[in-house]
Amino acid sequence: MKKKLASLAAIAALSAAMLAGCSSAAKLETEAEGAQKPILIQGPMPIEAEKFAERLDKVKVEKSGNFVFYKGKLDKYPVIVAKTGKGMENTAAATAIAIEKYDPAAIINQGTSGGHDPSLNVYDIVLGERTVNIGSLKTGHLVEGKGIEPTNWIPMDLMASEGSAGEDPDAEKIRYYEGNEDLLAAAKSVKDKHKKGKVVEGTIGSADLWNNEVDRIKWFHENYGTSVEEMEGAAAAQIAGAYDVPFLGIRILSNNKTNGGQYDPNTAAANQDYVYEVVKQYISEIKGK
Repeated sequence: MKKKLASLAAIAALSAAMLAGCSSAAKLETEAEGAQKPILIQGPMPIEAEKFAERLDKVKVEKSGNFVFYKGKLDKYPVIVAKTGKGMENTAAATAIAIEKYDPAAIINQGTSGGHDPSLNVYDIVLGERTVNIGSLKTGHLVEGKGIEPTNWIPMDLMASEGSAGEDPDAEKIRYYEGNEDLLAAAKSVKDKHKKGKVVEGTIGSADLWNNEVDRIKWFHENYGTSVEEMEGAAAAQIAGAYDVPFLGIRILSNNKTNGGQYDPNTAAANQDYVYEVVKQYISEIKGK
């Protein structure tokens, strides 16, 4: 009888140890997942964010002000899709909130854009080797009655001085935000996944401004080197830079007035499909380190 009880006790102890081991392993796995910094994907409008969010696993929705954050997993890695709203102010605020709340490992700002480069067509994608604020400008000195001369306006670098940027000659230059090399490499490595157009590296211009004047578009293309324009990327890049978070803009052409390319809203979904492949590639590289 004593031997039988001892045997039962041994089995119970072994079972308890195995359960404890499983529990510890599960706890370690949970802790490991919790320690992973999420990748943040930004899209201004619902058509530029929600398709990507639908592809995540275990999605939870969180809101802060007008901003919506879809928290989920992609290949068991945490990914957050942020619907920022349109414009520079919305994007800057949404980016700062996301960094403070979620401490992302990287930020990809993506969506549609208008073409500045006549060699690019609708459905082509521009990887933001550089992003620039094309709305930060300083006018020339003209007295009343002398009109306005937009082509004589010069760039104003708001990050160049803590004093009055308008009076600081060091601020009279273009501020470019460089795309992160690792994110850019991941995006370039999956170029062939985008079948509806070509994928190129270029300069993304941003401003709270919608340019429909072709000569004005050409002026930015010639003076700033812009490939496309949109209304969010430079604001996100500026805030990401302030927090030292890796950043990349990825924008698809939804139209191009310089060569007659007509607007196509389906480009928003096509861009998210490509960005999905970029994120998967970047996650695989993170896991491989």
